[in-house]
Amino acid sequence: MSARKFFHPDRAELTLHRVLFALSDPTRLAVVSDLLMAGERASGDLLAESVPRSTMTHHLKILREAGVTRTRPEGMRCLISLRREDVGARFPGLLDAIMAHGEAEA
Repeated sequence: MSARKFFHPDRAELTLHRVLFALSDPTRLAVVSDLLMAGERASGDLLAESVPRSTMTHHLKILREAGVTRTRPEGMRCLISLRREDVGARFPGLLDAIMAHGEAEA
């Protein structure tokens, strides 16, 4: 059985409008905040009780395809990590600004 393959855009392919769209949803922003604080997490650990699994899978796909996160299969689970270095190289300070704004609203 082969490992699942996930699409991840190259750093040079990251676009501001896709990254901002991915971060515009409160659920996806919460996932990114969680990854910023905790590092790599299993996708199942990111499930919120109020969000169905299929909806969270969709949110994770949007984040991955925008280049915000990386998904790495490991056995029967998937590990999700923030592509902070790649996003930061393309859009310096963007994640820090978004997270600082989110903390100010909390």
